[in-house]
Amino acid sequence: MGFKLEHTTIGAKKEFSKGMDNTSILQKEINFFGSTFSNKKKEDFYTELSVLLKAGITLKDGLNLIAENQTKEKQRQFYLEMVDGLVAGTSFSEVIHKKEEFTEYEYYSLKIGEETGTVYKITEELGKFFARKNEHRRNLINALTYPIIILVTAVLVVVFMLRLVVPMFQDIFKQNNVELPGITKFIIGASDFIRDYGWWVLIFLLGLLFFRKLFTKKESFKRKRDYLVLRIPYAGNFVKAVYLAQFTQAVTLLTSSKVPLLNSIELVGRMIDFYPLKDALSTVEEKIMKGSGLSESLKGNKIFDNRMISLVKVAEETNQTEFIFERLNQQYNIEVQQKSKLLSTLMEPLIIVFVGILVGLILVAMYLPMFKLGSVLG
Repeated sequence: MGFKLEHTTIGAKKEFSKGMDNTSILQKEINFFGSTFSNKKKEDFYTELSVLLKAGITLKDGLNLIAENQTKEKQRQFYLEMVDGLVAGTSFSEVIHKKEEFTEYEYYSLKIGEETGTVYKITEELGKFFARKNEHRRNLINALTYPIIILVTAVLVVVFMLRLVVPMFQDIFKQNNVELPGITKFIIGASDFIRDYGWWVLIFLLGLLFFRKLFTKKESFKRKRDYLVLRIPYAGNFVKAVYLAQFTQAVTLLTSSKVPLLNSIELVGRMIDFYPLKDALSTVEEKIMKGSGLSESLKGNKIFDNRMISLVKVAEETNQTEFIFERLNQQYNIEVQQKSKLLSTLMEPLIIVFVGILVGLILVAMYLPMFKLGSVLG
């Protein structure tokens, strides 16, 4: 039985609009200098498109519906250009491939979906993939937001003391010719530095924040940054778990689409923007090309833990690669959630202790000469 377009369109519009209304503002991705087609928009795009395709609407009509619901003209034109490509006879995967906003991972996934007649399923899985990726990003932001607020507040308190409180003590010491201990001289030197160069330091930090895109585009900078993050105690393991969750989810999608293992590893390596994992996957790809199995190829790379290697070996022996990687993905997702909560819990008291030590150091440095001054006056 065929679908009546007018009925399915009305039903799909209702479900589509309902999905748009239920999107919480807290889940929206904020990009001041980022891409115009962010991962959050990709999540919405693939999820909405899969709903429309399941409702029996053609791909072209589905893209038109999505374009009509866009509030910004630039976004509407973005989708209409895709419709024009389909009308011109270009396949959906090729339309995606011509736009720089999409990755090769998405292109090959959709191409396989077209060849197997499962575009609706591929779009649904891509929606889940980007939903999980955005969830990981939100977990990281939630884990760091409160500690960062505390840290910024603490830094402002320390700067206030160095800029306003310490100079008052400094004047008293100069008037009475009190001999200053080393720790007091150090704190006074820090106060003088903030007085003379504080605004320049602030301008420099704001400049780094504003022009950060220039640095992050350089491969050498990104590589050093990623490897440095990996060495940070606990936080490095948390970031590694985030990218391993993305890796296992991507492999699950590609293996379910019957993509050969070697091609899956290659595509995932191009898609994930974390150099320790990219380099490790390049090594794995080379070993597989030489005839080694996946579990053997994973060995020797610190980023892959023994749990993954053991389960992948079981997957090879039982021919259940998709099932094993799906279970690994679930485990890493649970680990990410647990680590994000623990990271937030650990950072808060550590920052408070660190700030307490700084404030205590300033107070001790200022009161030590006061004791000498009291004995002189006495």
